[in-house]
Amino acid sequence: MIHSDEIRRLIVAAIPNAEVTVRDTTGGGDHFEAVIISDAFAGKALIEQHQMVYAPLREAMAERIHALSLKTYTPDQWQRAAKPLRVVP
Repeated sequence: MIHSDEIRRLIVAAIPNAEVTVRDTTGGGDHFEAVIISDAFAGKALIEQHQMVYAPLREAMAERIHALSLKTYTPDQWQRAAKPLRVVP
């Protein structure tokens, strides 16, 4: 089992200045979703971006993480993808 904070720390150590959010999707400590926003992704294909994230997690992926869903963005992509919150009365 691994905690989402540890996953976040490993990613930030490998991709400095990245904005990283990690969520345990099942509560069991082995299925996670991560959203990573970084200038380091600029000009890279999606597969290259994901490889950058998976690299520091290699050991954890082999032993403690069963599933990890990734969403990677440059800051510009994130701005375009961000949807304003709609308040429902």
